[in-house]
Amino acid sequence: MEAAFAIAIGVLCACGIYLLLCARVLPVILGITLFSYAINLFLLGMGRLTIGKPAVITAGAQYVDPVPQALVLTAIVIGFAMTAFTVVLALRSFASTGNDHVNGEETLGE
Repeated sequence: MEAAFAIAIGVLCACGIYLLLCARVLPVILGITLFSYAINLFLLGMGRLTIGKPAVITAGAQYVDPVPQALVLTAIVIGFAMTAFTVVLALRSFASTGNDHVNGEETLGE
């Protein structure tokens, strides 16, 4: 279970970094989103993966640590807001420059 979890985080990080290095705006936004998903999974994994433990504290029972879950929930909300902001910023940049390159300049190969 932990190996599959680590592989999923690694694949999401690798794909996110690859997309961040593109020259177009949409792949950069998708790369930021994939990288934030990887970070959210990493934060959730820091709370130790446990199966079959109650989410609510009962008398004499072991329970799952709620702090990483709260951090991930907060990170999801902030990530969604930042993704919406970058999409609006990209649309505004496209409207003003007429292209969707990150630096605003056309390359010779396209």
